[in-house]
Amino acid sequence: MQFGDVLRELLEEKEISQKQLAAELNLLAPTLGRYIRNEREPDIETIKMIAKYFGVSIDYLLNYHSGETISHKEDNLLRVFRWMTPDQQDMFLEQGKAVARMNQKEKAKSS
Repeated sequence: MQFGDVLRELLEEKEISQKQLAAELNLLAPTLGRYIRNEREPDIETIKMIAKYFGVSIDYLLNYHSGETISHKEDNLLRVFRWMTPDQQDMFLEQGKAVARMNQKEKAKSS
């Protein structure tokens, strides 16, 4: 996944337009459009601004895995988890544990 793909995903999640983001970050809308289409890459200062705006790491924006996580999906899961309230996090963890237990039962049946 390239930078523009990650940026497009974040825009969709926040339900904001390219034009809104460009105005918020004081960027030219056509320039932002080129980032999203993967025609151009932003400089490091712009990457920092975008990361701060969305509350994500630069590694997440660049789809870089330093070894702390193993995939973009795992990074995404962690990012979503951090957006949740403590009560939502507890509920999410319990649901995840239930799914994991169900998977283990299915594995045991098929063995």
